[in-house]
Amino acid sequence: MASPTPATAPTSGPPGRPLASRAWRGLNRLVVFAVLAACGASALYLWAAANFTYSRGERAGYVQKFSKKGWICKTWEGELAMANLPGALPEVFAFSLDDDAVAAEINQHLGARVTLHYEQHLGLPSCFGETSYWVTSARPVTPP
Repeated sequence: MASPTPATAPTSGPPGRPLASRAWRGLNRLVVFAVLAACGASALYLWAAANFTYSRGERAGYVQKFSKKGWICKTWEGELAMANLPGALPEVFAFSLDDDAVAAEINQHLGARVTLHYEQHLGLPSCFGETSYWVTSARPVTPP
């Protein structure tokens, strides 16, 4: 078999560079683009999940557990015991928060009845808190 003559050699591409290396360069660009697109889509999803509220409301009761937790992402985690009738078993409302000023307000009123205003954010990873309920403010309940 004869070697290719210049007339039958591929004519596309710069001289001295094989076509295979150009194909790999194109594939590398495609992989980099795919990775950047996945990172951008993940960032957009996390931004949307953190900034759009599924529900919001208030719950009243007694904070029975409150601590700062997490290996890397430290968040405040707590439980609010809500008893409707004296002597009845309380319903427990688990909540998270990352604002130290609100945490100080809750710590000030431990053992007293408080009202917690919360927002529910669905679809966030556990680094943002163990629950989907983020407490945004707390105030003591004044007796009637």
